[in-house]
Amino acid sequence: MLQSLHVHNFALIEDAKVDFDRGFTVFTGETGAGKSILVDAFGIALGGRAAAGMVRTGTDAFWVQAVFDVQDERICALLQEQGIEADDFLFLKRRVTAAGKSQSSVNGIPVPLAVLKRFAELLVDIHGQHENQLLLQSKAPRFFTDAFGGKKAEQVLGAYQAKYEEYEAARENLQKLEEQGSQRERLLDRLAWEIQEIGDANIKVGEEEALKEEAKLLQNSGKILNALHQAYEMLEQENGALSQLAEIREQIAAAIRYDSRLQAVYEGIDGAWIAADDACGQLQNYVENQNFDPNRMTEVQERLDLLYRLQRKYGSSEEAVLAYLAQAKEQQEQLQDLDNRIANAQKELATITAELTSKAKALTALRKQNAEKLCRDVETHIHDLAMPDGKLQIAFTEKPDFSIEGKDQMELLFSANAGEPLQPLGRVASGGELSRLALALKTVLIGISGVNTMVFDEIDTGVGGVTAQKMAEKLALIARRGQVICITHLAQIAAFGDRHIRIRKETKENRTRTSLTTLDETGRVEELVRMAAGEHNTKAAAESAASLLKAADKFKNSKQLLF
Repeated sequence: MLQSLHVHNFALIEDAKVDFDRGFTVFTGETGAGKSILVDAFGIALGGRAAAGMVRTGTDAFWVQAVFDVQDERICALLQEQGIEADDFLFLKRRVTAAGKSQSSVNGIPVPLAVLKRFAELLVDIHGQHENQLLLQSKAPRFFTDAFGGKKAEQVLGAYQAKYEEYEAARENLQKLEEQGSQRERLLDRLAWEIQEIGDANIKVGEEEALKEEAKLLQNSGKILNALHQAYEMLEQENGALSQLAEIREQIAAAIRYDSRLQAVYEGIDGAWIAADDACGQLQNYVENQNFDPNRMTEVQERLDLLYRLQRKYGSSEEAVLAYLAQAKEQQEQLQDLDNRIANAQKELATITAELTSKAKALTALRKQNAEKLCRDVETHIHDLAMPDGKLQIAFTEKPDFSIEGKDQMELLFSANAGEPLQPLGRVASGGELSRLALALKTVLIGISGVNTMVFDEIDTGVGGVTAQKMAEKLALIARRGQVICITHLAQIAAFGDRHIRIRKETKENRTRTSLTTLDETGRVEELVRMAAGEHNTKAAAESAASLLKAADKFKNSKQLLF
């Protein structure tokens, strides 16, 4: 549960740190003092939307840190998944600069905002001022029913969704095949042309490179022959290189008779003469037998042009073109067998649809069972909240098509008074009735969600008198199961707090600041007088406030708080 909240340079809050404990903590203060600002800051620490405009004027950033005492295996598993060392406390921190840059961390380790939100979902349930309106959304009855169903509902829904994914894949596959069927003749004609075009080319891997080399040779044939003629003349002509090497060899042979150490020199020159003589023969043979056909150059260029054209159409290399050919042949075979494939796909889809229908019916049956029990449990609590004749029902109709959440169209029907028919919630419920219904739902679901900390931001909007008293009792009931933090403007609710924190706006040195003060017994009486009587601070008002506190303590210590 939440141990402390530290807010720094956030809107009107310069620096505020609040420690929390189990039970029921209430925040009160005059309108505009910053009560909701505190909840907004807490929400940002939990991954909520943050804006640079929330940075306190004259500062470069704000930060909010929430510290939790966790004994939850789910939190430990998530810490392990993120490679963060587990500790007795969990620190969630968010920093946002005036430039709009956001930084999130868990136990001092930077994490993406999505990870911060995953931790928050396991720790806190915030019921803000707009949350009552969520009851009017079409998804609300399904959300509450599935949450109420717990693990079993999760498993049944999971099995349905897994089959739904198969259904969507099978339906998409059939749709593609049917689209191909409508265009089959055109596709077959195109594929036949492409297969013939590539097949007639008779492409060989490596051919392009060989043709490039041959084209290079043909383009430079004149230069080659001219160079070889000159080289041959320099070797073979009178007094040419061969003749001079022969003369050199003879001179060295004569010298060897007098100095045998020249034998190696003689062998080198003799080898050079033999090599030169052999090269001369090869040059003569190359020149006499080489026939550079001018027509061949045309053939080579035409072949290269064909390869380039095919590569522009089908792939960037010979291998890619041949791969396209193989793929085209495979597609051609598939299209030629398309009728059978469509029939098989229809059969597969029919089988999956039947299985999905069965799972959808099972999901609907479980939801109806859970919805009935949820409504009865909620009715018990709304009866306690000054609606003794209140009735709630979740109506089911079947959607025409499957969806990821099933085939159930669900609607909340409500009646607050005896003799009045059940009607859609949004049509008949007042703001105060929505608040009480939301609180009743939270009361029922708190033991299922696994979340230990609940925050209520002015859930008492639109209620007063006896209803406020009953709502306070219900909040105290929830607080026995975990931790409740409530921002309220009603003295009846504030009196039930185990801890009472007053939020006040004050101006010092031409700057407005929001301050927080934990009230003692005397301070609580004074604050309750302000909330109930305003400026009419009389002895009777003080006695009434003290009486409220005494009655609240008596109720909290009674057996009525036991589930």
